[in-house]
Amino acid sequence: MQTRWSIVKGSPATWAVPLRLHLSVIILALLACTSLPLIWITYTQGKFAALSTGEAQMRQIGLRAIEDYRNVFHGGYSAVVTASAVPEMLTAPPDDVQAKQNFLLKLLQSSFRVDGVYAGYADGGFIQAVDVASNPETRASLRAPPEAAYAMRVVSTVYGAPSTTWAFYDMEMRLLVRRADRDDIFDPRIRPWYLAAVGEGETVSVGPYVSASTHFLTMTIATPAGPSHRVVIGADVMLVTLGEIIDVSALSEHARGYVFDQQGDLIVHSDKTLMSEVRSRLRRGREVSTAELAQADPALPAVTNLLTGGGNTGSGAVVHFQVKGRDYLAQVFGEAVADLSSVYTVVIAAPLEELVGPVEERLKRNLAIAAACLALGILTAIVISRLVSRSLYLLADEATHIGKLEFGESGVSHSWISEVNALAKALSSARHAIWTFSLYVPRELVRRIVIAGQAAVGAAVRQDITVLFTDIRDFTTISEENSPEEVVALLSGYFEALNEIVERHGGTIVQYLGDGVLAMWNAPLHDLHHVENACYCALAMKAAIDAMNAANAADGRPVLITRFGLHTGQAVVGSVGAETRRQYTAIGDTVNIASRLEGLNRQYGTTILVSGAVRDAVGETFELVAVGMVSVKGRTGQTELFELRA
Repeated sequence: MQTRWSIVKGSPATWAVPLRLHLSVIILALLACTSLPLIWITYTQGKFAALSTGEAQMRQIGLRAIEDYRNVFHGGYSAVVTASAVPEMLTAPPDDVQAKQNFLLKLLQSSFRVDGVYAGYADGGFIQAVDVASNPETRASLRAPPEAAYAMRVVSTVYGAPSTTWAFYDMEMRLLVRRADRDDIFDPRIRPWYLAAVGEGETVSVGPYVSASTHFLTMTIATPAGPSHRVVIGADVMLVTLGEIIDVSALSEHARGYVFDQQGDLIVHSDKTLMSEVRSRLRRGREVSTAELAQADPALPAVTNLLTGGGNTGSGAVVHFQVKGRDYLAQVFGEAVADLSSVYTVVIAAPLEELVGPVEERLKRNLAIAAACLALGILTAIVISRLVSRSLYLLADEATHIGKLEFGESGVSHSWISEVNALAKALSSARHAIWTFSLYVPRELVRRIVIAGQAAVGAAVRQDITVLFTDIRDFTTISEENSPEEVVALLSGYFEALNEIVERHGGTIVQYLGDGVLAMWNAPLHDLHHVENACYCALAMKAAIDAMNAANAADGRPVLITRFGLHTGQAVVGSVGAETRRQYTAIGDTVNIASRLEGLNRQYGTTILVSGAVRDAVGETFELVAVGMVSVKGRTGQTELFELRA
């Protein structure tokens, strides 16, 4: 590598190496410093994405399952409501029995997962259509022919005695066989669905209970019909059917679905083995104990606690919980049965690791490889990057101070990087040049123009401003009676005080006019309260000058009686002048009036004169004493004058 010698004035020869070596190392270090947060962000976002994917997958399957659940009960609800409006269904068998059979078979065929539709009558009559095609256990229980798809039972009262007939139909609604069943003694009037519908006088949901027809656990939607509400139309959904609806095995191996009744008791489980146990307990009238089923399904007690414990378990909510240190996701739906008041809760739960495990594993592996590669590069570059950073930070800090027009002792020392030394030398030259230039240009004005973003040459705009003129009374006499050195020293302290007060009140001194000052507000920095701030500034100036004059009088120095003129209005503000020499100023009638107001103090014996426009802007904020109306030179019309007092 080529080494380069640099000679610094006033110091012995030292050596430095080219920046390109360190630049490559700095790039590597910066990449590392940038990449490590990106790796972490990528990891957290990837994990979040994996979790969101799992939640979305569960939500999709859950919505599909709950939609099927809704369709079952809405199908049953629609079936009973439709049947209750058919006149033939309101008469007891054997009246219109053929019409009843045709209607119920078509209704059952068009209903989603409804296992049976029937009607019970006040005389004990009963007619029922049962779906045997979708449930082999029902087919076996009814001893239906193998090709049978539907079964029809008619219980009619003839001469006071009930008579039961079973008929079986294929998928095309063709009659296969009809038989009488003398052993079938069925009275609908003592069934829970009939009693509940007649007792409530409205559509109800009943169950689960053991069906007298199929001997399986069933839930029923029943509605009263007829003039006296003694005819009850019902639709059955067996718990076996509900268990098939919430089968969520496609979600993951250990995903589970549950249905809880209004009391929070488990009535449906998606696992067939556990569902058989649930049905067995309910059939025997025993309570389903979640503690006893927890061995086969550890998540069941936690799911039950979620529902009984409250929290964020509203319908559609996705909740997180743990079972023996294992994270689970669950989605909860509180579903009313059709348009009824009975609310059943459907829950779908799955282990989180089964949902997001593969995605998270791949993500971790890729991130580990990327982190290892970056770590190797960072370890190689970290020492050299430390050596480079100190000089660069000092240069940057120096440039920042120069940009703020702050000049002090330079903190940049010699570096062993030749390019840094060259940059430091150039920066030092620029620092000296700007410092020299700042002696002849209002430093604060330049700083404020840069801050306000109005550095573009010629960017003059019309806007509202507040203008303040000051002038020292009898300054010509003071100049004649004192030496030039004494006058300059006196003015330097005077202007320093005025400049500090203007800056403190958000204004800018645009120009020093001999012994006077032109200051303005709302340019170059915008100020919503520029009129108030200018008034406060004028009062603060008067107070400071009074204190200065008291000190001057005590020391035998001249006093500087100062008069102020203040006006607000529109003016053209910006840079004016030649291409090579510009001045930031304000031009317009507003500036002229402020100057005239300052001069009128001599005529009225006042100190601070403001215009009516200022009075209108500040309202009652300040003590303003009306002086009169005056015609300002160079302006048509009258201008109202006020004296601003402390």
